[in-house]
Amino acid sequence: MRPASPLQTLLAQARRWQESRPLRFLLAGALNTLFGFLVYGAAVLAGVEVWLALLVSMLAGTAFNFFTTGGYVFRDLALARLPRFLSAYFSIYAVNLGLFELLSRWLQDKLLIQAVLLVPMALLAYTVMNLFVFAKKSGAQ
Repeated sequence: MRPASPLQTLLAQARRWQESRPLRFLLAGALNTLFGFLVYGAAVLAGVEVWLALLVSMLAGTAFNFFTTGGYVFRDLALARLPRFLSAYFSIYAVNLGLFELLSRWLQDKLLIQAVLLVPMALLAYTVMNLFVFAKKSGAQ
């Protein structure tokens, strides 16, 4: 048996990555985060208050995020999950805003504060999506 070529090895690794929900979440999350951060940054630079910039950013990305997170990451686009998805997003928004206010006591730069919160908010989002929004019922495959 001949050893696999570098291209075959790379393709096999890519297939394994596609089967990994956390890795798919990272890929979709990177795109979702970039989009949301750009909307947030544009709003802040335009002079919008932080609470409104965060809200606009969240609302602008919600539909796109439902399709990337639901369709690509969890492979479930059932519209019945949309109310939970929206509830999760509003909860994550509230946590984000609270942590933003807390960090603003020590940091002055609004973009830096939100950049610091990117990873913790992504971890919270994955956990909530996995356990609450797209959780499979017991016994379901």
